[in-house]
Amino acid sequence: MKHKVDFRNIAVTGLESSPFADKLAGLRANEARYFMNKYKVEFEVSPAKESKDRIKWVNKILKDERNIEILSTPLETAETFVENIKWIFIFYESGLAINVLYTLDDPKKRAVGFKLSEGMDVPKELEGKFKFARQKSKLAGIIRGSFFIIKGEY
Repeated sequence: MKHKVDFRNIAVTGLESSPFADKLAGLRANEARYFMNKYKVEFEVSPAKESKDRIKWVNKILKDERNIEILSTPLETAETFVENIKWIFIFYESGLAINVLYTLDDPKKRAVGFKLSEGMDVPKELEGKFKFARQKSKLAGIIRGSFFIIKGEY
């Protein structure tokens, strides 16, 4: 069942099994605040078990583009369409958050982003493949992030 993410009152609902539940909830709230401030759109998440197609789509992109297979268990996903952009988010038990920005009309503006919760080590499957920049967030603490450009059609 979908639920709206409240970025003012951060809750770990749906993320309780993660050792980084508080920081992961902060990452999720950070995304919710971004969508509200930029697009006036509420950020809704669904349990991973109810969104297998989203996970399968992201996994295909990761495998085809960079031969990456995420080992952690997905806990929640989100899907949003704004300004002809399809956004898919997956929040993992390890504290990792992945988002895919996929423009429907401009193949040059498609990317996969990775965000690591504060205190989380870089997952083995991403180790040495990306440099992670640091960003400070009031909601999530120190976020480390990286991305790559999608070249294929999905």
